[in-house]
Amino acid sequence: MKGSRLLHSWMIRRNRRHPLRHLMPKVQTCLAMSLSLNGFVLGGKDDMKSPVIQLVRAACFVVAIPILFTDAFAQIVPGTGMKLNQVGDDFEDESWKWIPNGAKASREQDEQVRSPTGYSSNKKWFESPKRGMPDHIVRVATPEGGLQGSKGALKIQTLNSGIPGFSSNKMEQDDLIMACSSKVGAISTGRNPNVVTRIYLPPFEKWENRSGSHFGYRIDLKTTTTDTEKKFLFTKTVRKQEDYWPGFFIEFHSSHDGRYKEDEAVLLIRGNNLGHEVKSLTLSPGWWTLGMSVTGDGRVHYYGHQGVENLTGKDHLYSAHPYGYQAEYFATHFFNVCNQNDGNTWSTPFIIDDPAIYVSH
Repeated sequence: MKGSRLLHSWMIRRNRRHPLRHLMPKVQTCLAMSLSLNGFVLGGKDDMKSPVIQLVRAACFVVAIPILFTDAFAQIVPGTGMKLNQVGDDFEDESWKWIPNGAKASREQDEQVRSPTGYSSNKKWFESPKRGMPDHIVRVATPEGGLQGSKGALKIQTLNSGIPGFSSNKMEQDDLIMACSSKVGAISTGRNPNVVTRIYLPPFEKWENRSGSHFGYRIDLKTTTTDTEKKFLFTKTVRKQEDYWPGFFIEFHSSHDGRYKEDEAVLLIRGNNLGHEVKSLTLSPGWWTLGMSVTGDGRVHYYGHQGVENLTGKDHLYSAHPYGYQAEYFATHFFNVCNQNDGNTWSTPFIIDDPAIYVSH
């Protein structure tokens, strides 16, 4: 009995947040039975060599051990669960428009936000106060091959990325962010938040003639980090919230660049457990479906395929704890548009459709 009580105490401590914690009473019973069988005596004679008893003990451990020692958070296919209609957008409203509200923000470069920031007429999108909004955000007719029944999509393109009125002559980016946490709050990863969008890649002759990142599709996640601060002779542990932004980047290899024989685009995943990018699919012009999901163990799962059909398990590309972080909350998803900020060169004209957020419950 003492062994059973110790087992119960240990299991409570270890499995308080285990994904299969609802099975723990049954697991405890199995292991307790197995321990009790060690002292089982039948007719005053040690009967542990009985084939029946040995079979029962083996069965108990077969049931219990995988549950106790395996991370059982299954991958979630993006587009799974309950769609949050408060925060999605299908761009079917013909009156959809972008309201810029003056010069863009550039807090990342010069600490200037230039409020009020831009937003969409349906209040589902807002300008990033960190890097500012793309210069061209406009509803357009859905390109051929898009979602069935879709008549509207969103074209995103920029010219003057970075600080307004200043050409840095280097690659910079603008952001378009979906309003999510302000409408539904931060979403715990225990609810398996997942996102999906369709992206139209134009013919290569319409791409900015530059090798490098052209477009990003990312999610905003929160975790808790622990740092040690030293003051005089004392040290203290400080816990703080850390924001990070895993996702996809579309990188172009220009045939005018001596490193590449022909134009091509590749999908990069950011990132692995060290935060490094991982090369994934080779992309061709046309429609693509990309998605990400976050599970209760804090991992990010990346999915994608050509076309606009719903994602399935076979479209899984990669899974990781980006930067070594374990995600705790999901805030939103957003898009990056990149170009050479020289005052003359427009970014590649990407088109998105039906970006959506889902939760399992």
